[in-house]
Amino acid sequence: MRQLLKSFSLALALAGFAAPALAATRYPLTLANCGRQVTFEKAPARIVSIGQGMTEVLFSLGLADKIAGTAVWVGPVLPQYADVNSRIRRLADNDPSFESVVGAEPDLVAAEFEWHVGAQGSVGKPEQFADLGINTYIAPADCVAKINADGGDGVRKELFTMDLIYQEIAELSEIFDVKDRGDALIADLKKREAAAVASVSGAAAKNLPVVFWFSSKEVKGDAFIAGKNSAPAYILKTLGAKNVVSTEEEWPLVGWETIAQANPAVIVIATMDRRRYAADDPKVKVDFLENDPVTKELDAVRNGRFVMMDAQSMNPTIRTIDGIEVLAKGIKSFGLTQ
Repeated sequence: MRQLLKSFSLALALAGFAAPALAATRYPLTLANCGRQVTFEKAPARIVSIGQGMTEVLFSLGLADKIAGTAVWVGPVLPQYADVNSRIRRLADNDPSFESVVGAEPDLVAAEFEWHVGAQGSVGKPEQFADLGINTYIAPADCVAKINADGGDGVRKELFTMDLIYQEIAELSEIFDVKDRGDALIADLKKREAAAVASVSGAAAKNLPVVFWFSSKEVKGDAFIAGKNSAPAYILKTLGAKNVVSTEEEWPLVGWETIAQANPAVIVIATMDRRRYAADDPKVKVDFLENDPVTKELDAVRNGRFVMMDAQSMNPTIRTIDGIEVLAKGIKSFGLTQ
């Protein structure tokens, strides 16, 4: 009997020790989100996710069964979610209409970018959704220390860090009462980031000049290049390399003559399925770089130092960690860490 009581006491102690990590969300839950207070009376049952990055976070938290529709896609979904994604309604590849979002009957609209759901939202304003009893949530990475007044890519006043993505994961996991999944996802991302950094610890990689080229409206025109506080800038700082752009704009348009003055050693090229702009196709980018009289003389071009990176890894998303891994591998393959 004594042994039975001892075992029972041990079981209770272990259960009590584990409880905090698995504590249930207490509703109503109120969060500060992009300048607004949002309150959830219970876990949302139907979500419309606007932004591929937001959708992939929800997939990673095991919430696919709650997604009633998605929109704004740049490329293929993460491979592990291809099957589940194929069964979810795609409202639009780009911006969905307000009517199509409301028609999916969500109780939550979760947006990756404030320009879609914000003060000047191209899809709708939070107040419009609130009037219909629909809650909204915007990824913190698109509004913390960031100005989106013109409805474009915005100006980032402080360097992006993955802490903003971890905040998004933690908040969404609390909203949906799956905090254990959120903790596990954050731990895995941090572990991968540390491993990527360790793989390029060679001194030669320090201050290596690198440029990230997302796209261009016209192939021979100015290029959308990652600004100094963007997600790619965080990738560079994490790996000890140097951004050749110094503006606070998220994706400033920069002329190739200006880029040539910095003479980047590596050019990171965005790959995507989207064909909105003339230079969305990575093959078009490479062809221009190798044949334009200015760009063909760049150190990166003469030595064929191109790193192909999924466009989503250049946005503030869970794929930013993929970007760190991809660039680390590229730097090592070019012999720049020796």
